[in-house]
Amino acid sequence: MVSDILERFANRLKKIRKDRGLSQEALALLCDIDRTYIGRIENLKRNPSLEILDKIARGLNISLSELLDL
Repeated sequence: MVSDILERFANRLKKIRKDRGLSQEALALLCDIDRTYIGRIENLKRNPSLEILDKIARGLNISLSELLDL
């Protein structure tokens, strides 16, 4: 069973990515992480570490707190 917080984060990440017109691949390049990892986060297959969350926030040029504003 997937936790509510993971689902909410996945939905938030997907919304931010789409609002910026980014593909999973483009976001992954900005964040210096593998494209498949972005997909796995969005599809609730991965629970990202704090280091990955920081890379995503930096790649999106937003604060970690803004990324996690669930």
